[in-house]
Order: sequence, then structure tokens, then C-alpha cells
Amino acid sequence: MSSFVNTLRCFKMEGKEPKVGAAPPPAGASSAKVGADSDAPADHHHVVDLVDDAAKAPGNVPFLLEFTDLTYAVKPRGRIPFLPRGGREKTLLDSVSGAAREGEILAVLGASGSGKSTLIDALANRIAKESLRGSVTLNGEQIDGRLFKVISAYVMQDDLLYPMLTVRETLTYAAEFRLPRSMSRARKESRVQALIDQLGLRRAADTIIGDEGHRGVSGGERRRVSIGIDIVHDPMVLFLDEPTSGLDSSSALMVVQVLQRIAQSGSIVAMSIHQPSYRILGLLDRIMFLSRGRGVYYGPVDGLYPFFSEFGSPVPDNENPVEFALDLIHELERSADPAGRNALIEFNESWQELERSKSTSPATSPLQMPLKDAIRASISRGKLVSGSETTSESDTSASPVQTYANPFWVEMAVLTRRGFTNTRRMPELLAIRVGTVMVTGFILATIFWRLDDSPKGVQERLGFFAMGMSTMFYTCSDALPVFLQERYIYMRETAHNAYRRVSYVVSNAIVGFPPLIILSIAFALTTFFAIGLSGGFPAFLYFTLMILASFWAGSGFVTFLSGIVKQVILGYTIVVAILAYFLLFSGYFINRDRIPHYWIWFHYLSLIKYAYEGVLQNEFGGSSGAAKCFVRGVQMFDGTPVGDMPYSAQLKVLSVMSKTLGRNLTDATCITNGPEVLRQQAVTDLSKWDCLWITVAWGFLFRILFYIALQLGSRNKRK
Repeated sequence: MSSFVNTLRCFKMEGKEPKVGAAPPPAGASSAKVGADSDAPADHHHVVDLVDDAAKAPGNVPFLLEFTDLTYAVKPRGRIPFLPRGGREKTLLDSVSGAAREGEILAVLGASGSGKSTLIDALANRIAKESLRGSVTLNGEQIDGRLFKVISAYVMQDDLLYPMLTVRETLTYAAEFRLPRSMSRARKESRVQALIDQLGLRRAADTIIGDEGHRGVSGGERRRVSIGIDIVHDPMVLFLDEPTSGLDSSSALMVVQVLQRIAQSGSIVAMSIHQPSYRILGLLDRIMFLSRGRGVYYGPVDGLYPFFSEFGSPVPDNENPVEFALDLIHELERSADPAGRNALIEFNESWQELERSKSTSPATSPLQMPLKDAIRASISRGKLVSGSETTSESDTSASPVQTYANPFWVEMAVLTRRGFTNTRRMPELLAIRVGTVMVTGFILATIFWRLDDSPKGVQERLGFFAMGMSTMFYTCSDALPVFLQERYIYMRETAHNAYRRVSYVVSNAIVGFPPLIILSIAFALTTFFAIGLSGGFPAFLYFTLMILASFWAGSGFVTFLSGIVKQVILGYTIVVAILAYFLLFSGYFINRDRIPHYWIWFHYLSLIKYAYEGVLQNEFGGSSGAAKCFVRGVQMFDGTPVGDMPYSAQLKVLSVMSKTLGRNLTDATCITNGPEVLRQQAVTDLSKWDCLWITVAWGFLFRILFYIALQLGSRNKRK
């Protein structure tokens, strides 16, 4: 045979892996037991036994993931959003069958658009059951979605990580999510250190992940961290969507070596890969080629030679069989005559039928146990670390593992701590927000500097309050990209039950609240005393609280929209439009009693209404407002033809009015005080504290709606 074949076979004889780091652990051993890292000295090994040796059975109970006649088709997306999809269906998978075994790596290959990622999604239960035809079974049993989430993991093609966390912190937080609360902190730290060694990340352990603006780890290290997050609990089934995409050959090889060690520890590993090098090819156990959604080969790597030889297109000597197969499939796909591709598909079907007939004898059939018994046996050998703390030999419950590793409050605490750590390392974001609010406050303070107690002073106060309160809500639009940036991290982590959705919602609110306090105090200090608002310190305190409540409600509203809208530009457009409507119906431009009855409902839905009326009540209501006079004597004529007359003439008009009304009106008589201003503005239906509590309640309501949006819109499954 050719030199390539000999090299490939040498890799197979040597354990399917060139000896770069430590030798892989024997089949059935826990993946937490690792040897030396490829870039670390041998005297720093971290060996962790997650279960007692007595609990490890010497035999191996294999898992077998089988898929039969998988078919999946979608209709093309219409040009107009929100309308049903139309047109002819596009078939992404067409009667694809095969199997993935414990201790082996199954690699799905094919050209772009061949259906590789779709097949991995189908196997990982990421396609809605009503859309996928065919069957996927584990140890001969239909997969239960809840149980499968616990025992499996899925690594997306993109590296979705928090940029300001270090490698160690990223894996530590993942361990706190996936490992049970009953496990001691020391054992969790040992598990994280063992994982760092296993992934070859010791030198980068204390380096931040980084992003476009912050230098961090390399691309290969990022990919291994992404894998580490999902294998920290040592899952029994691992799916990966093109884990070597975008990596250089050395980094790609190291990633696949890690996957081989995971498989040999007793896991099923199934991944899609574009075009593996011959060194990576030596690490793969089974491969599947797809062509436009149809299977054209499934079997061991060595089987490519007899397969294509019998098909009539033997693999040339000294040529990578995978590259040859991909080139041949590409030629058949481009051919105007579909007979060649159809012939390959039909030949593969007959080949697979022959292979199945060979493996149906009892001697060659894999030993299988009932799925739940197999899971318990695997846990007893050290797999699924989160299950090892909750399952005992005497456990005979229906489910061998818990849905979530930790209770709600533990998840919330970990999420909150991670959120504060990530935001604390980006102080420039808070500085920009505070600067924006203070600049806005400075401009308003200088425009409305030291307002007097005159009719024009009343109008200017109304303008300041309307502008100031609406600015609070518009400033909250900076919360829109926060969840949009975290959406896919959140979807990845919740797809396999790292934590509950409600834990994320509560943590999101807690992490975002302290900056709102700083922003509220900054704006209140900048404007309240400079403008000369009345009421003293109690009024200042209420003014600050109402600003804080406005920030709370506004950030909740924007966060809720971020759970619905997936594009930042579209989100900003919707936020600006809706806030403009809120301002229009707030009562500033048109009084409540002048709004048409068919629009009055929008007035009560306006977030700005309650903040605006609250600060008006704070300024013009109560004893301080009643003690202040804003219109005296002839000031009532301002803005009327009488106001253009000489002062003496205005006094004569005032005298005539006194005789007519039977009341002595002089130039010093108070005509309009604070409560009268409120009546003129139709701000009489709610007290200032009612406005404050309603604004706070809006903030809670929007976060409840955010949770509902996550429940309905983040299923992480294809339709």
C-alpha cells in the first residue's frame, strides 16, 4: 500500500494520535484524570479522581447513538418579515443514516451547504421534532429531551465567551454552573485545573479571553476554552460544529487530540469538519460524507479505499483519501448529468446494507443496556460529574440525573458574580454613561439656570421636567446591545441546562442596577440645585428616586425589547419611536383632559407620564408648592393684549376686575400657586408617591416580560 496508508496505519497502531503531550487515558477512565500538558513540565501533573476506584467497573458499557432516515426540509424565508415562509421546500437532509459509538469520534464531512451542521443539530436534538423525520436513538431508546440535555453538550462553531474573563475564570464559572453545590470548592478547583491541563491551556490560564479591543488568547486557545466550558461536567455525548474552523493546522490538530481523549474517556463525540489534514484523519474513527443532504459514505477511514475501488474510482497512491473523496463528490455535484451523483448515492446505500448485514450477528453486535441503567453505570465510572453527586447505587428513581446541577439562588449568585467581574474590567463603559448624563444635565442646568417664580418660570419648569425625564428613558437605550451581545452565550449555556432562565433574568437586573444609582445621583446633583427647584433636601431625595425609577423602568423596557429584536439597528429604531410616542402622550404637549378618548389608553401606558407627573407633584404640590406664588396681580395678563398695555392701564383693568368679582385684586395678590399649576396641567389623578411606585412597577413588569420573551424566543431549535 502507499506511504500515506502506512502512515495512517501507524497512527492507528499508536493509539490514533501522534505523541504530542500525555498519552490518552485508557478507555473507560474518567476524563478528569489527565497527564502532562504538552506545554508544561511533568512535575506539575494534576490527577483528579472524581469517584472512588471501587466504583469504577472494569468493563465498559458502550453507548450507541443511532440515526435512521433523517430527513429535514425548510421553506425559504420570505422577503417580508413576520409573514409565513413560502415557495418550494429545500431539503437539507434526505434519508441520512448512521451511528456514533462510545469511545469513538464520528466526523461529518462535505462541501459547504452539504448539510454537515444540520446533521449535527439533528443529532443534538436542536431541530423541532415536528420538522425532523426519521429517528435518533441512544441505546435503542428514543431520546428524552430533558435527560439528553443533561448528559450531552454542544459546542457551537463560534467562540462565544466573555472577553474580560480569564481562561481560568471562564472555566471556573462553568464548573460552578455544571457541578453540584454539594461538591466542595477544592474539588471543583481541582476539576478546573485538570481540565486546563487536559486542554493544554496552562500557559494561558490567567490570560483574558479578549476581543477586538482587548488582546487576549489565540484562536486555538479560544476554541479549546469553548470546548472546555461544555465538557467541564464530563458529558457522555459531545457534539461539535466545525471545531477546527479558522484554526491553523497545529491548533486544529491539538483540538482534535483533545476530542480523542474525551472520546476515549467514555464519551460519544460527533462533529462536523470541513477538510481534515492527514494527521487529523489519523485520529478519526468513523467518517460520514454528505452531498446536498444525502449520505454518500459512512464507515471507518480505512474503508474509503475498498469503497471507492469497488465504485470504480480507486483512490490514487500517495493521496489523502478524504481530499480525493471531496474532489470526486464536488465533480459529481457540478456535473450537468445527475446520474453520476445518483450512482454514488445508490452504491453507498447498497454498501451500507451489506455492512449492516455483517454486523447483525450476536458476536459483532455491541452490548447494550437500557439507557438509564447505562447512564448510572457510566456515572459510577466517573462520567457526568454533576450526576455523580446526586445518584447512588440505591437510586431507583425514573431519572438518574437532575435537570439542573444547582438550585436557583446558587445559579443567580454565580451569574451575578460573573457579570460584575466582566463589567468591572470595562470601567470605560460606565465612565462614558456617566459623562453622557452629566453633559446632558450640565446643558439643561445652564439653559434653565435659576428659574424665577413667574408665569414664564412655570413654563420653563414644565419644559425642563419633560426634557429631563424623557432623556432618562432615551439614555437607557444603551442597554439594548447588552443582551444582544450575550444572546448566543446565554442560548449556548441554557441549551444544556447550565442554569435556569429566571436566574439569568434576575442576575441581569442585579448587575445592571448599581450603575443606575450612580447615573441618578450624577444627574440630580447636576440639575436640581442649579435650576433652583423647590422643596429642599426631601424634594431632592424624591427627585433622585424618581430619576432612578425612570432609569429602572427604561432599562427594563429596553432589555425586554432586546429579548424580542435580534438586530441592534432595528432595536434602536423601535426604542426611539416608542419613546417618542410615550413623550407625546405624557401630558406635556397636551393635557390629559384634552387627549381624545380613543387615545387616552396610550396616555396611561406612557412610561414618561408617571415620571413627568411625579416631578411636577414634587415641585408644585404639597406645602412648599402651596406657599409659592407663580402669578401675581398684573402677571395674569402676560401673553394677552392687556399685557401690552402700560402698567397703569393694567392696574385700572385689575381694579375693574376687582369690582366685578367682588374681590380685592392688587398687584401683590397671588393668582396662581403650585396646586393651581397642577390643576391647569390636569395632574390631579395620582400622588407623587403613586407615580414613583407605578414607575418602579413598570420596571419589574418589563423584566417579567423579558423572561417570557426568553421562554418563547430562545428555544435554540430549528423549526
